[in-house]
Amino acid sequence: MKTTIITIIGMLLLSSSMLFAQNEHFTTHGTIEFEKSVNMFATIKKWITPENESFLSPLLESYKKSQPQFKKSKSILNFADNKTLNTPVESNDATPNDFFGDDAVSGQPNTIYTDLDTKTSITQKKVYDDLFLVRDSTRKVTWKITDETREIAGFACRRANALVMDSVYVVAFYAEKIPVSGGPESFTGLPGMILGLALPHDNVTWFATKVTDMPIEPKAMTIPKKGKPVNRKELYATLKQLMKNWGHGANDEMKALVL
Repeated sequence: MKTTIITIIGMLLLSSSMLFAQNEHFTTHGTIEFEKSVNMFATIKKWITPENESFLSPLLESYKKSQPQFKKSKSILNFADNKTLNTPVESNDATPNDFFGDDAVSGQPNTIYTDLDTKTSITQKKVYDDLFLVRDSTRKVTWKITDETREIAGFACRRANALVMDSVYVVAFYAEKIPVSGGPESFTGLPGMILGLALPHDNVTWFATKVTDMPIEPKAMTIPKKGKPVNRKELYATLKQLMKNWGHGANDEMKALVL
């Protein structure tokens, strides 16, 4: 009799868990609004060297008095059929007297189409006065998944860490309830959508502020087509030549442009 009762209880628990699993909702298409935040005070401070200190230090102090510490920009990520399209949102909030307003670190000029099935991407990238169309495979990232969790935009997310481009430390938070291996900018490769991303040593973060579960029309996934065709290696060579005489500040600019 006791064995029978235990068996019945076990069957009920199994049925309940199966019913719960069937009722779980996974978001496979929709839009995500991201906000990029850059700590400009810390970023500019890193650019100061003994050679440029007399020029940049007064500029930094003036910047602190007239500009916010964190520079914000927004982007929209559409996703459907295991493909994503990351598009910057143009801002009309131009800040007057912002000497550092056009640098690559604080900007967000990329339109990125990613096919997660074929692991390829097409990026329309504005580099100062030039426009490039970068076709290449998605960046291979070896993520280390941790037990740390946090909630972002209403989704439970798990933390993962990685090192990209040999030296850029990345912290990501991905949502398993969005089983699409995408994320902001060119970051992919986790078992769920990346809703939070930080480059702690570079003072930059991207966080989702809103996720909308909705059908995506084909026109909302239009592949970018304008720009000089290059791959990632060719773009890097072009930028390296362009910045060969830029001095200390070139490293951060290069990193931001190829990331």
